[in-house]
Amino acid sequence: MSASRRQFLATSAGIAGLAAFGCGTTSSRKSLPFRISLAEWSLHRTLGSGAMTNLDFPRVARADFGIEAIEYVNSFFKDKARDKQYLDELLERCDGEGVKSLLIMVDGEGELAHEDGGERKKAVQNHQRWLDCAAYLGCHSIRVNAGGGGDEAEKQKRAADSLVELACYADSTGLNVIVENHGGSSSKGDWLAGVMKLAAHPRVGTLPDFGNFNLGNGQSYDRYKGVEELMPYAKAVSAKSHEFDARGNEVHTDYSRMMRIVLAAGYSGFVGIEYEGSVHEEYEGIRLTKQILERLQRELAS
Repeated sequence: MSASRRQFLATSAGIAGLAAFGCGTTSSRKSLPFRISLAEWSLHRTLGSGAMTNLDFPRVARADFGIEAIEYVNSFFKDKARDKQYLDELLERCDGEGVKSLLIMVDGEGELAHEDGGERKKAVQNHQRWLDCAAYLGCHSIRVNAGGGGDEAEKQKRAADSLVELACYADSTGLNVIVENHGGSSSKGDWLAGVMKLAAHPRVGTLPDFGNFNLGNGQSYDRYKGVEELMPYAKAVSAKSHEFDARGNEVHTDYSRMMRIVLAAGYSGFVGIEYEGSVHEEYEGIRLTKQILERLQRELAS
């Protein structure tokens, strides 16, 4: 490990400790069956319009939604992974709002299960800078994708190898490398669970998403079965939402059933709101999702 990298990670460890101190857990929070975070993708149209930036995200999460933990998407600060001045500003804003950075969702950095070994190596190297960034921000994980082509079984092996390589790189920082069901083979719960079994690394896990089980051509994988298959390896959970009925229930997902699956697996961490619909304005979609999760926090507390 280079001296510069050691210094970078040492600094991140200190700041992460301060951030954790600033977001202390009260006894009332400890009694909750799970806690609520906000995924930045919920605001992707607002961010895309220029009405807010990634630096505004901590304030918006806390001031507008009363949420204390956030999940970034790398595409909203794509060129800032190793920009210390920018990351220091982001940390200062998080500390000022009492907001904890949980993870970075990483897209567009290459296919970790690519059939070509050179492309896989490049993808692993591209993801390493986001592990450094996540460590600096005090996150616990980066979320990656297990994209690639070719034979399903061989693709599982290639994905597992790349994930373990990234996990070994992350080992000194304590970060996890977690995979979301996010299209292609990864939207098959049994396939992605198979990747986890092959990786068999304590820092490799999943981020089960309630809605990303579209297999294409009008086909879909059973979302409840998929989440149940992925929960044994879960280090984060994404409560995907698209549309709500007049009673405020999500139209496509039975949240009560889904959260019972999540809790039955022994999970008690953060559940991230990820509103992705177009029927409701983004702020409304986030609030409606939060209302469902808060109701379930009360109902499932016993």
